[in-house]
Amino acid sequence: MAHPAPLVAPRPALAAELTALLGDDLRAHVFTADEDSITVDRDAIAGVMIALRDRLDYQQLMEIAGVDYPERPERFEVVYHLLSVTKNHRLRVRVSTDEATPVPTLVPVWPNAGWLEREVFDMYGVLFAGNPDLRRILTDYGFQGHPQRKDFPLTGYIELRYSEEDKRVVYEPVKLAQDFRNFDFLSPWEGADYVLPGDEKAGGTGEAPGKGAPTPMTAKDVKASDDKAKASPPPTPKTTDSPAQTGAGAKVNKAASKTSRDGAKAKAAGESKTPATRKAEKAPTKPRAPRKPKGEGK
Repeated sequence: MAHPAPLVAPRPALAAELTALLGDDLRAHVFTADEDSITVDRDAIAGVMIALRDRLDYQQLMEIAGVDYPERPERFEVVYHLLSVTKNHRLRVRVSTDEATPVPTLVPVWPNAGWLEREVFDMYGVLFAGNPDLRRILTDYGFQGHPQRKDFPLTGYIELRYSEEDKRVVYEPVKLAQDFRNFDFLSPWEGADYVLPGDEKAGGTGEAPGKGAPTPMTAKDVKASDDKAKASPPPTPKTTDSPAQTGAGAKVNKAASKTSRDGAKAKAAGESKTPATRKAEKAPTKPRAPRKPKGEGK
């Protein structure tokens, strides 16, 4: 993925020049994100910067940034961004340190380093030996902690508000209505090992409370369920067309056709109609004239 920064003209002979100029103070040299980046010895940073400024024409210090790697013994990296105006080239210089070991200041080399080092000190707590005014620059007076460290909580430790009673801004410890600082990273399908708020009265579903939703079906189960829904329904059993198909037997069918005690005989469907019914079916249907309302002829 390309970065949005403008392309920098390459310096093909820079690797050899850095090796010859810095010697043992150069620990690593990599080319990443279209820029050269070197790691140097922490105690030799001031001399390295003077050599880069006077011998390789990196005239300007553009930025000093801090990076936190809590898993490393020296968890902090101080990254210096240099610019060569005459060569149109940028260079990153990195040193590593911990919470107690100071980094030599670059104020005698570039005066603007004073403010930049104060920012890194304020955000990460990195100390700079020799800085004439190393104090906080972004946070308020009396602020505790360093906000850019990875172990600093998002809510902070203290909060400020304006007190109507005291008529001033007061500092108070952060008080949360719920414990937002403890999170688990379990999937909602797996469920938590503790009872979630609202699940204390759960029951009747055959599942223990606090275990979350049931495990979803696998892809194979979903396909089988879809195939079953798409299948055609079973055929409807066919009804019988005659008394002989009832399965009762010829003896029962013969007995059913005999005359009953009151003299009535079993008749076919067509013979059960009365003479009035047959006459009504044969009569042609004529539209009935609308009835005239009373008083229309007067």
